[in-house]
Formats: sequence, C-alpha cells, structure tokens
Amino acid sequence: MADHVDFIVQQWAEQRPDVDVSPMAVIGRLKRLWQLVDAELRQTFKEHDLDSASFDVLATLRRGGTPLSPTELMKASMVTSGAVTQRLDKLEARGLVVRAERASDGRGVQVELTPEGLALIDRALPDHLATETRLLSALSGTEFDELVGTLRKLLESLGDVRG
Repeated sequence: MADHVDFIVQQWAEQRPDVDVSPMAVIGRLKRLWQLVDAELRQTFKEHDLDSASFDVLATLRRGGTPLSPTELMKASMVTSGAVTQRLDKLEARGLVVRAERASDGRGVQVELTPEGLALIDRALPDHLATETRLLSALSGTEFDELVGTLRKLLESLGDVRG
C-alpha cells in the first residue's frame, strides 16, 4: 500500500534521478500528518466553542496550577507577546480568564482562569485527549513509544529543549 507522499517521492525520483529526495519521505509525511491531525483537533475544539489558540491558553493556565504572567504564558505556549495579548483579550471578553495586578507586589499582571474558564477546559480536555488517542490508535504500544523517542530526538537535534 502506498500513500500520497510515496506518489510525490516517486514523481520526483523519475523527474530528477540526480537528486536525493528521500528527506521528502519524512518531512512530507510530517506535514501531511499535521494537516490531518489539525483538522481533527479543530473539530473537537469547535464542539467546545474554542479554537486551538484559545485551548492552548486555557490548557496552559490549567496545567500551570497557579496564575501566570503574560510572559510566562508566552514562554509556555511558544508564541509572541502580541499573540498572547490578542488571545487573552478574546478569552477575557468571553469571561474565561481575568487579568489582575500581581498580588505579591502590585507590579505586573497575572492571568488566571475564571470558574467558567476552568469548567470549560475541564470539559474540553477529555474530548481533546480522546481525539488524540483515536488519531494514534493505529500504533501498537511499542510503536507509540518508539515514535515518541524518535520525535523527541529530532526536536532535541533542532534545539527544542526545555532548559
């Protein structure tokens, strides 16, 4: 059985036999896989009146366990400060997060979930995980573990490490 990436790689190999197109076999599949996964995740988020950006902020605050500063949110979600501000504005308008002065010293701002935001992320998370589980169900336990290790190795080789 062949997938769409096999077709593309074969075409390139026929048209440019002088060029090693084997990296496309991996990168093309990662890209195609993300497109398919992202479409499924967006559908799950939509069922909770969320998008991936909103889910990301709510999940980051939930797993953090305590209020976070916008800078901490930016680092945890790997987006720009402008993107965090835009996301927070949207979530605050919906009553899902609040921004308040930092209680410890009155300087800076901290962001926390409202009770409504907490309830929403607690409802959405199990559905999100069920979607992810379904998407990975073709893998055996060993294949899953091997894929996790291989992807971690690639990410680390590209400098994506938690320091």
